[in-house]
Amino acid sequence: MNIIKIRLALACSLALAAPMVDAQTTGKLKVGLMLPATGTFASLGLAIENGFRLYVTEQGGKLAGREIEYFSVDDESDPSKATDNINKLVKRDNVDVVIGTVHSGVAMAMAKVAKDTGTLMIVPNAGSDAVTGPMCAQNIFRSSFSNWQPAYAMGEVVAQKGHKSVVTITWKYATGDETVRGFKEAFEKSGGKVVKELSLPFPNVEFQALLTEIAATKPDAVYTFFAGGGAVKFLKDYTAAGLKKTIPLYGPGFLTDGTLDALNGEAEGLLTTLHYADSLNTPRDNAFRLAYAKTYKLQPDVYAVQGYDAAQMLKIGLTAVKGDISKKAEFEEALSKVKFDSPRGPFTLGKNHNPIQDIYLRQVIGKENKIIGTASKALADPGRGCRLL
Repeated sequence: MNIIKIRLALACSLALAAPMVDAQTTGKLKVGLMLPATGTFASLGLAIENGFRLYVTEQGGKLAGREIEYFSVDDESDPSKATDNINKLVKRDNVDVVIGTVHSGVAMAMAKVAKDTGTLMIVPNAGSDAVTGPMCAQNIFRSSFSNWQPAYAMGEVVAQKGHKSVVTITWKYATGDETVRGFKEAFEKSGGKVVKELSLPFPNVEFQALLTEIAATKPDAVYTFFAGGGAVKFLKDYTAAGLKKTIPLYGPGFLTDGTLDALNGEAEGLLTTLHYADSLNTPRDNAFRLAYAKTYKLQPDVYAVQGYDAAQMLKIGLTAVKGDISKKAEFEEALSKVKFDSPRGPFTLGKNHNPIQDIYLRQVIGKENKIIGTASKALADPGRGCRLL
């Protein structure tokens, strides 16, 4: 009689446990989108979200059998609010994964919370070197780039063009500082000299005094980083000051990605370096661009690609664990070995979870960033300070 009772009790307990296991693998997957919805980077955040949602839609609204439920927070591109904002997703909404963000300062605060809580985080833009450097972690991945990558590649390009003296100008924050360091490392290693480093607080766009200083310095070239609305204003002001005609301007592709529609030829002919271009003309990219244009009535840019690939990465990790994201070690192991065909080209990750990727040399022709060559092939971020290496 006791044996029968024990068997009945065991059967009941298994029956009760079954729905819980099933919920982990077939219930809705909570995805937290922490992206800028207002301010200078709002258009970038929208493109990232569009790209992410496009891939999910192409998979029938599910990734590895899990329907996606979205939770969104406007990060406001404000590092001082970042911890509170990500905690809304992690602690209030109990999301399974956080996708974010654009601003490197905000991403740094997000990465700290992700590390402390063990929350899976995929960075679809912010290039902060530290995220895949000293702050790297098993549960933090990037679908975009490190600030070092396009900057270092451009340093090599500018040196190859024979320029010897360069002035840099950017916002004074993590991305600005790191892009200048990456450029300077390559440019000065090749014999050039950065003669002056100019900056202004983010998101200040009062450039006139600094442009006057550039004109007085008379360098061979200028290297700059700005993005979004700040990039539009800078390119307009640089041209209006007459500098475009006398001092060549170079920068990473964020200067001209997503900004050309707001310009009237001020960027024409400009050379930039980035891991994506408008004219790659591969079957994968062509299909992506057509689907994006049909869905959103917009042309995709690098931000859309990075959002799209963040969703691809999430699917690959989920597939490896049959949809059970609670199997964090197995999920992270699968993602660390990810290889797939991205619209940008072959996509793999380094041991620090940063993409290893080609950096293209592009030129602005009309409203496109046309590829004219490869500045650096399969460039891997050094991941300085990362304990995963």
